Amino acid sequence: MRILFVHHVVEDRGSAQDMYHYARVARELGHEVALYGPADRRSAFDYSIDIRPDDAVVFIFEWTTELQHGDHLDLLRLVARVPRARRVVIDCDGKYNDAIAVVGDVNHPDAESARRWIEVCDSLADKICQPTLHPVRPNVRPFLFHAYDQAWETPLDFDGKDVGMCYVGNNWFRWRPLHRVLRALEPVRDAVGGIRIVGHGWDSPAPWAGPAMVEDAWRTDPEYLRKLDVEVLPPVPFNQVVPMMGRGVFSPVVYRPLFDHLRLVTCRTFETPAAGAIPLFTQTAEYVAEVYGSEAVALTLPDEAPEAKVEDLMRRPRHYAAVVEGVRRRLAEQHSYETRLRTLVDLLEQ
Repeated sequence: MRILFVHHVVEDRGSAQDMYHYARVARELGHEVALYGPADRRSAFDYSIDIRPDDAVVFIFEWTTELQHGDHLDLLRLVARVPRARRVVIDCDGKYNDAIAVVGDVNHPDAESARRWIEVCDSLADKICQPTLHPVRPNVRPFLFHAYDQAWETPLDFDGKDVGMCYVGNNWFRWRPLHRVLRALEPVRDAVGGIRIVGHGWDSPAPWAGPAMVEDAWRTDPEYLRKLDVEVLPPVPFNQVVPMMGRGVFSPVVYRPLFDHLRLVTCRTFETPAAGAIPLFTQTAEYVAEVYGSEAVALTLPDEAPEAKVEDLMRRPRHYAAVVEGVRRRLAEQHSYETRLRTLVDLLEQ
């Protein structure tokens, strides 16, 4: 099967990692994956504007439903040449819902925006998926989309680490959950050592920040970061994310509040356990057990005495490394890109 992904790809954020690995696995399994758009020799991705009647088309929507390359005429070409039954929408950010507000985070600024998003998705496909096991709308199918690659795995060696904590991710509604982690570090700051954050929007506004946006989208506190002596670095391309996280003894897994509420998975859900660092989960124990297995609950940041968990991670990293190895085995068995691609092909053939 030839699968054409339609996605607004930016190589230092979003689902760039997934696009790359779906294409790789497709070749290994006898399929083909291309991204819709003109060829670009500077990109790590294979682009194509060739549309064949026997193709399948997967629309991957994150921050926009607009095409990265092309306009409404391109959309007409896509829907005219590929039957509706062979089209799928993957709604990565929980926007195929009514307007939701969670602790300052929103999926849409208003009900009209939500209506338009749902209308666009419904116009393109009957098969609407979200990367959660618990969709809100009854017509949405669970499809976790993001996946795990065993080749990412880095040895859990804690000698000669650059820093105690390394978080990799851009600030988009993520200050509140990351601030929770930083507050847990404060009482044991000396035990942690260096703290590094890699991404846009932490010590200065992100390129996309603006006064028209919801305040929590770009909220941060540079003075607080300076007080904690946090090192902030610019974002790295998708193929450097896992090695960068592995420079810390531990790396927090932080989602925006909306994603926690909808129990979504993201690319970081599966990248972090592969890094040579201990993942520190900030999600609920129920979510962690469902995705990673019950033993992974030992890696969650508790509400009570969170500083004790951080201190113990720093004091006994090899103890927690044994838990991570079990998590890795589960992810490799149940959440590989091979498994995801086979599920997607089955969905497209239904």
